[in-house]
Amino acid sequence: MKSRITSVVVASLAMMCLPVLGSVGSARANPTFNLSYISGTSLAEQTAFASAASYWASSFRDNVTINLTVGTGILGSGVLAQASSVRATATYGSFRSQMVADATSATDAAAVAHLPNTTGVSMYLNYTTNNPNGSGSATPYVDLGTDVIVPANNANNTMVRLTNANARALGYNPATSNLFGFCPVACDGFIQFAASGFTWDLNRTNGITAGAFDFVGLAIHEIGHALGFVSGVDSLDTAASPGPTEASLTQVTPLDMFRCSSDSAAANTTLDFTAGTAVKNFSLNNCATTLGQFATGFTHGDGRQASHWKDSLGLGIMDPTAAPGELLAVTALDLLAFDAIGWDLAVPEPGTMVLGATWMLGLLAVRRRSQINGKPLAGA
Repeated sequence: MKSRITSVVVASLAMMCLPVLGSVGSARANPTFNLSYISGTSLAEQTAFASAASYWASSFRDNVTINLTVGTGILGSGVLAQASSVRATATYGSFRSQMVADATSATDAAAVAHLPNTTGVSMYLNYTTNNPNGSGSATPYVDLGTDVIVPANNANNTMVRLTNANARALGYNPATSNLFGFCPVACDGFIQFAASGFTWDLNRTNGITAGAFDFVGLAIHEIGHALGFVSGVDSLDTAASPGPTEASLTQVTPLDMFRCSSDSAAANTTLDFTAGTAVKNFSLNNCATTLGQFATGFTHGDGRQASHWKDSLGLGIMDPTAAPGELLAVTALDLLAFDAIGWDLAVPEPGTMVLGATWMLGLLAVRRRSQINGKPLAGA
C-alpha cells in the first residue's frame, strides 16, 4: 500500500508578513544548503538528508543559499513526510522580467515565450466569491486579467507567490522566517519525516529494502517542494471547502504558469487555476504540447494535492505517492519543470522534451505504486 506526499500549507500564512520583492542580480554557481536539525533527528538521518541536498546542489548552477530545518515528528495517518516553505510575492511584471533575465536554455526560452508581456495574466478559475456563475461556484469562468475590466479582476492576476528558494534562483533576495516557530533558527523551509509507523532505508546505494521507504528519495522530493514545485491551486482547493475563496487570493506560483487544460486553452487563458477533476497538463505552450499531467486537488480533485505530478503515471520524483521497497528516481521531466520555473540546470537540459508530444507515453506504468492506510506521502 502506498503513502502520501502531502503538503502542509503554513507557507501561505508565512508569506503575508513579507514585502513585495524587488529585482536584484544573480550569478552562476552551485546552490548552498544550510541545514539545521531539530532534536531527535539521528546522525544517520542527518547524513541521509544531507546527501539529498547534495543531489540538488549538484543539479543546478544558481549561486544561492537555501536554509532548511529538518526533523522528525508525529504526522498524519499514512503521511511519510511533509514540507512547508517561507514564501514571498512579486508583481507579475517583475516576475516575468526576472524570468527573461534568467533565461539560459531552450526550456527557458519556451517558458518566457508563454508568459504574456502584460501587467497580469488571464486565467481559468472557480470557487471565488466573485464567480459570475455564483459566489463560490465550482463552474469555471474566465478572468481576463487587469487589462480587461469585466469580470471583476482578482489580485492573483497581478501577483506571483514564490518559495524563497525559487525567488532566489530568479535573482530576488527574500527574507527568512522561523515559520511561526517551526524553525528554531531563521529558515526558508521546514521538512519533517514521520517519527514512527514506517521503516526507513537510509542507504539507497544497494537498493531499497523490501517493506522500507527510500528516505533519501523522500528528502529529494520534499526539498523539491521548497525549490518551487508547488501550486496555489492547493490553497484554492482547501479554502473552497466549506465556503468560497476570496477573490483577492494571491497564490499563483511560477509552476502554475505552465498548468493548463483543454478548456483553459480553448478559452485562450494563460493558465488553469481551477480545483476539480478535469485533466491538468504541464505545458510550455498552453497545451499545444503536453509534457505531463498534474494532480488536481485533494478536496475537489483527484484526491492528490495539486503540487505534484498526476499519480500512478510514474512521472518522477514529484509524484504524490511512494511504495515500500521503491527506489524513488528523479526524471528528465522533473528537471525540465525546475528549469522552466527559473533554476539553471548543471547537466545538459532534456531539450527533446520541450516539444516532444509523445514523451509521456514512454513513462506509463514504469513505476508501480500502492497506498498505506488509503492515503498518500507529505509534501509542499
